[in-house]
Amino acid sequence: MGQLDEYILDMQKNNTNILDGDRAFELYATHGLPLELTRDILRESSSDVDEVGFKAAMDEHRIASGGGKAMGEMGGGDVAVYSEILNELVKTGKLTRSGVKFDPYSRTSVNGDLLSIIQDGIVVDELTEGEEGEILLPETCFYIESGGQVTDKGKIVGLGNSENVFEVTEMRKPAAGVIIHVGKMLKGTLIIGQKVTAQVDAARRQDIRRNHTATHLLHAELHKVIGKHALQAGSMVSPDRLRFDFNHPEAVTQEQLEKIEAGVNYNILNDYKLEIKERSLQEAMNDGATALFGEKYGEIVRTVIIGGDERISFELCGGTHVDETGDIGLFLITSEGSAAAGIRRIEAVTGRAAYALVQQRTKLLKQSAALMQTSQEELPKKIEMVLRDKEIQNKQVASYTMQIANNEFKRQISNLPITAGSAVFSGLIQNVDSDTLRGLTDRFKSQYVSGSTILGTVFDGKPFIVVSVSDDLVKKGINAGEIARAAAQIVGGSGGGRPNLAQAGGKDASRLKEALETAEQLVKSKLTK
Repeated sequence: MGQLDEYILDMQKNNTNILDGDRAFELYATHGLPLELTRDILRESSSDVDEVGFKAAMDEHRIASGGGKAMGEMGGGDVAVYSEILNELVKTGKLTRSGVKFDPYSRTSVNGDLLSIIQDGIVVDELTEGEEGEILLPETCFYIESGGQVTDKGKIVGLGNSENVFEVTEMRKPAAGVIIHVGKMLKGTLIIGQKVTAQVDAARRQDIRRNHTATHLLHAELHKVIGKHALQAGSMVSPDRLRFDFNHPEAVTQEQLEKIEAGVNYNILNDYKLEIKERSLQEAMNDGATALFGEKYGEIVRTVIIGGDERISFELCGGTHVDETGDIGLFLITSEGSAAAGIRRIEAVTGRAAYALVQQRTKLLKQSAALMQTSQEELPKKIEMVLRDKEIQNKQVASYTMQIANNEFKRQISNLPITAGSAVFSGLIQNVDSDTLRGLTDRFKSQYVSGSTILGTVFDGKPFIVVSVSDDLVKKGINAGEIARAAAQIVGGSGGGRPNLAQAGGKDASRLKEALETAEQLVKSKLTK
């Protein structure tokens, strides 16, 4: 969103209202901002996006299999460098023209020869402890970030030798047929030609699988609860949480969120087996599969069906998923809010993260019940009772405070000196709010037909001033708003209001007394002119 804001500023400088398609695609490929979101945000300011250019950039990206900034900075994003590495490996028979075999679905470890090591776009012979680089193997089971699902992490170790360990922090596909493991040597040395084992962090992968399958169940439940218009407009699937954006014109109500969460968990508990298979795109679409706008699909697609004959969900998806919905464990919605105009966002957790959240909430519930000296079941009633008692006490305190303020004010305004036929009073009233000050000005008016009162208090650490001027003095040109503004300048704030009643606030409570005295002298000076 921040990058889009910068592009909008550039558009304004260049007097154009159309965002370049290449930039729109960069927002999608690099930052995960869906085209729909970009378009909606631009249309809010009477601008739009070059969708034709966006699709052209996407096609070009597909052909290159991901060169450029979206694939990261290591190696400069130079497709030619990696293509040349592939050509050399093909010539020596170490790879076929189709390149690295890619299967992130059926296993979490794979053995093979270390074919190439790249550092800053240059092939090197070895990596030693502490060095960063990229490793290319004949095949990999690591998932490459795509479709909102984050990349796998793990390690590459010397086969049969755990003393040589390379930590994989990211996966990239910088050129067609080339898949690289990006990371750092934790210990030992790896050299070209060495036999190694690539091991995905299986626990992390399973957390991601839980969250990804949960997004499919969430999508289906959104259709059921709020309508078929709630189409996916973006997603993020990571080990610790999931984020799902969808089309909807208003906030989802608490009641609807509860129904959605309950529906997802119902389908989890039913332990539906996932049916995942490849089929032709036309066959899948004819059979009712849900495809995502902005995604470009090949002739053969991977489909994910949940619910068997019931078909709770049927989507085209290249991500990793659990075997049965029961593997998800638990689904909890953590937030719902606006992502853009007409786009809502739900965030949720599953599995281990959901269990951790339940533990945290249960612990807080136990602590709260202990503090309130009641059971967890009776806690809401006890809190309600305490709040009710507190409200009664607050009213009593307010009444006592008002009574004390009235008595003190009555004492202070008795026998006021008269200036030019009118009474003028300024005073600091302790421990009252602005409403009480306004009430005291009414008491002043009931005692003095002609006059002005300037009252001040400190509320929540900030000075507050109320100025009252009788109607006869208003006719003589004395304006309460003008007096309030003068006082406000001293305490570092602003003020204003009607000619007969105004108020002011500020930041510097230490100068409140000075402000009241200045306001009083201003009124008196006007009276004696």
